Amino acid sequence: MSSGAKSVAKKSKPAKTSSAKFVITLRETPATLAEQGVEGIRTPGDRVLKFDLRKSNNPWEKRRNIGKGLREQTPRESHAETRPAANRPDPLDLLAASNVGRREDLIPLRMGRMAASPFTFLRGAACVMAWDLSKTPVSGIQVIMCGDAHINNFGLYGTPQRDVIFDLNDFDEATVGPWEWDLKRLVASVNVAARENGMNKTERSEAVMRAVAGYRFNIDRLRNMGVLDVWYLHAYPDRESPLYKMDSKTSAVIAKCVAKAKQQTNATLLTKISERGVSGGWRLREDPPVLTHVDDATREKIIDGLNEYAESLSLERRYMLSRYHVVDVAHRIVGVGSVGTRAYLALLFGNSDDDPLFLQVKECVAPAHAPYVPQLPELYRKHEGKRVVVGQRALQASSDIMLGTTTIDGRPYFVRQMKNMKASVPVEWLTGESFNFYAWACGMLLARAHSRGGDAAAIAGYCGGTPVLDKALATWAEAYGDQTERDHEQLVKAIKSGKVKAIMGV
Repeated sequence: MSSGAKSVAKKSKPAKTSSAKFVITLRETPATLAEQGVEGIRTPGDRVLKFDLRKSNNPWEKRRNIGKGLREQTPRESHAETRPAANRPDPLDLLAASNVGRREDLIPLRMGRMAASPFTFLRGAACVMAWDLSKTPVSGIQVIMCGDAHINNFGLYGTPQRDVIFDLNDFDEATVGPWEWDLKRLVASVNVAARENGMNKTERSEAVMRAVAGYRFNIDRLRNMGVLDVWYLHAYPDRESPLYKMDSKTSAVIAKCVAKAKQQTNATLLTKISERGVSGGWRLREDPPVLTHVDDATREKIIDGLNEYAESLSLERRYMLSRYHVVDVAHRIVGVGSVGTRAYLALLFGNSDDDPLFLQVKECVAPAHAPYVPQLPELYRKHEGKRVVVGQRALQASSDIMLGTTTIDGRPYFVRQMKNMKASVPVEWLTGESFNFYAWACGMLLARAHSRGGDAAAIAGYCGGTPVLDKALATWAEAYGDQTERDHEQLVKAIKSGKVKAIMGV
């Protein structure tokens, strides 16, 4: 996707991938506000690197006005531009580049999962969309962004207090970049999911506009809220809220999801994916190719990695972890875009066989947006797991107490609990008002996430109080939905012709 409208992106040196088949020949880094000559708003990176509590912030009113003024050089209407970039790479080449470094035996499975539908293609093709987004207009306001804020990356999970909340729940692509890119990833997914649910063009447009309206509503609500108050906000799906009222169908679906989430604990997971061995001890149940045991050497490396991971936890949580011991380790395939990266599942026990703990140890690679945004501090480039963990803690209202990092065979990993009271809202069940409400809720939550790692007042000033941006992004999302269908069909044809190897139906 490209824009003929005025954009605040500037060209820099080409960035090469490690693929011999494909080279990114154009890198555009979104101009910071400082580069535009705009003062008064600092990026999240600036605040961390130049930390000084002697300096006061500009009042939220001034920052909102600065955001409003950015419309002059990047009009909100410009986000509707839909002309494809003349130099758009072949999406299959971008995917091939993203496969470099992954387990080669699992790449066909990744391609098969992406080929299942246009929506699964969109889920797995974050690298393709990152290239496309880098050619679209941006305001210059940067946030800690999710990087993969599609509609299926919102869901339910448990807090340390064992409440179920609704929030973003995937941060492999987290980085610092334009807030618009997260919102466009969301609305593109809303459009494509709506197509698969049988919704027509008018209905798709309405759903996208509701998502953007939810974002605008909440970013405006948070623009002058106390900084700490924003960090206290949680979305409890099973509690009444003065901000919204769910229709009966949506309420029933959410109630089922909350009930399911409450059943997703370490104890219930034990009987689902584990079994007693001949010696009477528990062992993860083989389910190839999704869950497969590792050899003894790999097992020892994973356990060594978990010992190192303990050092990334606070002292009291390290003590808690020390009371567990590992009884089994397996490789577990997860997601769509993550297939091919190394991901392990460790089963541990504490006080007894009635006290299981499942830890996911997941490899982290450079985020899809890395070639198109300014470099992060060296700490996060040296260890991508630290980037993921900081991104999760910044964007989520409440994060897993077991979240941490480690290194195995020189590769960076992050560690978290598996199935921590998690449940997904079945988007495929939703149509009409239920679908629209869910899109609105995702937009609202994305705004809250951005307000924690960005400037809500400036973004609110840019977005404004009218549906100008809603309409522009509805137009853009429809065009990107068409593009996604074309890209998906190209992958399907390549698989049928034998150009791309794929394992289907797994």
